[in-house]
Amino acid sequence: MVMHVPAEAQGDERGALLSFIEEQRGGIRRALLGLTEEQAASRPSASELSLSGLLKHVVEVEQGWIARAKQEPPAIKRDETNWHETFQLVDGETVESQLAYWEEVAAETEAYIRSVPSLDDTFPLPNDPWFPPEGRVSVRWLCLHLIRETARHAGHADIIRESLDGKTAFELVALEQAG
Repeated sequence: MVMHVPAEAQGDERGALLSFIEEQRGGIRRALLGLTEEQAASRPSASELSLSGLLKHVVEVEQGWIARAKQEPPAIKRDETNWHETFQLVDGETVESQLAYWEEVAAETEAYIRSVPSLDDTFPLPNDPWFPPEGRVSVRWLCLHLIRETARHAGHADIIRESLDGKTAFELVALEQAG
């Protein structure tokens, strides 16, 4: 799991954006190292967030945005009736199954970002009330949004993990390298 993103190859903006997305994915993966399913599902703070819930959420968000960019429906349609399930594992879902699914989603993200003719290409935003009518965003915007969304939740994951057992990101990197 990446801790430092090296400078991109000259002119490889796509590679740089994908590397930063992967770096932030690593922060969430690392926060889950060595935990049981019960620990990963626990909520040690006033927040309703858990590590397994954050994992599921970022996987769904990434998959959903890549699907939108391809002008396909997200794998899971969320609305007010099932929104709460985006932050909790249900129906036999496990941390392991979510991590495996994330590997598939990450591969799809990389393939898509590398295949579009230009990062300036745009796609329509969904017709949802929280998006502007007739809104469009670029593939570059999509990459930056995935970096922001994943980084925000990686920060939450750091706090939750430290609240669970006192382990910080530095200790988890050592655990990761030893394992």
